[in-house]
Amino acid sequence: MAQAAVVAKQPAPPRRRRGSATPRRLPYLLIAPAGLLMLGFIAYPVISVFYYSLQNYNPTKPWRNGFAGFDNFTHAFTSDPQFWDTLTFSAKWVFVEVGLQLLFGLALALIVNQTFVGRAVGRALVFSPWAVSGVLTSAIWVLLYNSQTGITRYLADAGIGQYGTSWLSDTSTVFPAAVVADLWRGVPFFAILILADLQSVSKDLYEAAEVDGASRFKQFLHITLPHLKDAIILSTLLRAVWEFNNVDLLYTLTGGGPAGETTTLPLYIANTSVDAHNFGYASALTTVAFVILLFCSVVYLRLSKFGGGDK
Repeated sequence: MAQAAVVAKQPAPPRRRRGSATPRRLPYLLIAPAGLLMLGFIAYPVISVFYYSLQNYNPTKPWRNGFAGFDNFTHAFTSDPQFWDTLTFSAKWVFVEVGLQLLFGLALALIVNQTFVGRAVGRALVFSPWAVSGVLTSAIWVLLYNSQTGITRYLADAGIGQYGTSWLSDTSTVFPAAVVADLWRGVPFFAILILADLQSVSKDLYEAAEVDGASRFKQFLHITLPHLKDAIILSTLLRAVWEFNNVDLLYTLTGGGPAGETTTLPLYIANTSVDAHNFGYASALTTVAFVILLFCSVVYLRLSKFGGGDK
């Protein structure tokens, strides 16, 4: 009875006020200012693009400005052959670049994942191009492709080709030259992500496979690749979006030429808005590009079953 009386005399815990921030809400309140700023910086440009896509907006011709409805979209799909040419080249550029970057990035990741003398230096050399900015990368390759002081001159000295040859001004060589330049910058991205995922593969799996008599190829096929599935899907999706939106390297290397051979859709949009000042039509093209990327990303994630399989 005495113990019951002592328990009864203990004060009740204070009631939590309804208006105070609970521990669950506190993290959201702390990140709310940053979240609102990010939303403003992202939402406003997106909404502006959607708005101007329905307008005729050219600051140099204000008398033509006004509501256009879907005329800009109709013109893009029915009366602008350059739109289809640039869209086709963008698809080709993304397919070739992402495929080759994945192949070489996977190979480099497997190599630097091995134990050998000087591995740290090797990893630094492999990853260093990714730390170089796009404009600086373009400047480096412009110098390398220079017809007077670049690769072609040394090849001509060795009896291969002719002096004064420019790979960036020849329609038959400009695409491979641009691909090689972007490979130098893009391969380390895949190598970094894939190597990071390779570090988490248990060595016991490989040891058990060796005991069972599995070859290196079978270990790669049945252990390494399934484990790297999500990393490969995510890296290819991110890189595909970045390559589709690639402007800096192609603009610096070729400017979209020669004869429009290397003009991607984003580069065409940039020329339409900056050079021609046709911001309404450029906004419509941007909206189309956004819808294409969104649709392809959703389909790719659904078909690849990203995050749905066990490693």
